[in-house]
Amino acid sequence: MDANRKWYEVIVVGAGPTGLVLALSLAKLGVAVRIVDKAALPGTTSRALAVQSRTLELYRPLGLARDVVEAGLRMSAINLWVAGRHVKRVVLGGMGRDLSPFPYPLVYPQDEHERLLIEHLRAAGVEVERPLEVTGFEEIAGGVRVRLAGPRGEETCEAAWLAGCDGARSVVREALQAGFPGGTYQHLFYVADVEATGPVMNRELNVALDAADLLAVFALKGEGRARLIGIVREDAAAKQAPTWDDVSGRILARLGIDVKRVNWFSTYHVHHRVAHFFRSGRAFLLGDAAHIHSPVGGQGMNTGIGDAVNLAWKLAAVLRGAARASLLDTYAVERMAFARRLVASTDRAFTFVTHDGPLARFVRLRVVPVLFPTLFSSERWRRFFFRIISQIDVNYRVEPFNAGVAGKVRGGDRLPWVPPEDGDPRHDNFAPLDALDWQVHVYGTPSAELAAFCAGRGIALNAFPWREGPMHAAGLALGAAYLVRPDGYVALADSTARPATLAAYLDGHGLRPLAADSGGRNTPPVR
Repeated sequence: MDANRKWYEVIVVGAGPTGLVLALSLAKLGVAVRIVDKAALPGTTSRALAVQSRTLELYRPLGLARDVVEAGLRMSAINLWVAGRHVKRVVLGGMGRDLSPFPYPLVYPQDEHERLLIEHLRAAGVEVERPLEVTGFEEIAGGVRVRLAGPRGEETCEAAWLAGCDGARSVVREALQAGFPGGTYQHLFYVADVEATGPVMNRELNVALDAADLLAVFALKGEGRARLIGIVREDAAAKQAPTWDDVSGRILARLGIDVKRVNWFSTYHVHHRVAHFFRSGRAFLLGDAAHIHSPVGGQGMNTGIGDAVNLAWKLAAVLRGAARASLLDTYAVERMAFARRLVASTDRAFTFVTHDGPLARFVRLRVVPVLFPTLFSSERWRRFFFRIISQIDVNYRVEPFNAGVAGKVRGGDRLPWVPPEDGDPRHDNFAPLDALDWQVHVYGTPSAELAAFCAGRGIALNAFPWREGPMHAAGLALGAAYLVRPDGYVALADSTARPATLAAYLDGHGLRPLAADSGGRNTPPVR
């Protein structure tokens, strides 16, 4: 190889949360990764706030979960206000109890989130290179050649794979001609970091609906601090640069919010779009480069992080010869299906809460005050709501790659969490997932044949003593074998736990453990 040739295994374009998590995941798996961003500095403001339970679960093997939980603010309750009247307070802390080790969403502003990710990436030996902009790329034999421009001029480097995590105006997506069909919502929205007083400054999430207005108040760490998200007055929306003075004061007054100081203020349009494809040859699209949608439910940033975790282990497996190249096709299949469902559902919800028509106003002002308290008085509904919003219900039930069923768990499902009997998080069934590799789980006593098979294949076998109540409630089956992917999803659920079934699955897809094929380059998780 030419000594002057700049070669990487993966080049990540864009250092938002999606790109940073992808680069960090790849680094943990021993992949030679380069990450570039056209911005001179990390962001100092943000719209993304919510970190969902599933994201915290995915962060645990990366050594991030504890730091994020400590830095963020637990969203303990949601308050709904309609036409200035408090309608319902829903406590969130217990909604996910027994469903996730993180039974709550967090408020953690994206700019702070990015700084933490950059610190962890630096500790893994990778620096974000900025300002460095991609000006073009083309496929070459066995890889892709990327042209970059920065303060020192232009340069060219090569990589086996390219990952476009460069946002809604993605240069990578434009170069791939992936399209970005969808639409833009009518209203102009604002986001403001404020210091204020009033009933809604209660360190909880407050959502207010009015006849022609919407306001969300997210508590931030610090006394009297909150993030406000609302609608700019219609008569001011056409201005070139709306300011805080253009915000509708009516809904603020009805909620008794007295803003003492505006630390920063920004406006934006909300879009709903999904690229025609998430992969073309040696290039991938992730995060906002692949899909954007309304802020309903705080799903956007978390979805991009899910993209990153899904793709990282697959790239590592193919690069290490631990899987066939066809494994990479499953990234687009799995993540596009979820993105399209998410965009469709958030579009319906967002249209409802922002539409100005008489029917929508009637539902917001008359139906919601009755329906919301009724639904959230039901334990079953609260748990259903948590499963959806937290993203623990995201599944990849796409055969033939994910297959089988055992108990209520199907191939492609997230491995259900079982609360540890002694309350020690090190003893729960998610602890082995920190290995970031293939493994087999048995709830009960595995057979000697299965143990010998796993040992022979270099796959960790994790056996958990059967506990009827919690394991049955989680949908697991006594004695079944669950082949778990490096991202914590079940690839194969086999009620018979036969080695021959596992062998047929692994050999059929050309799969081997990542650690066995990394040449010793894997980096253990940082705790």
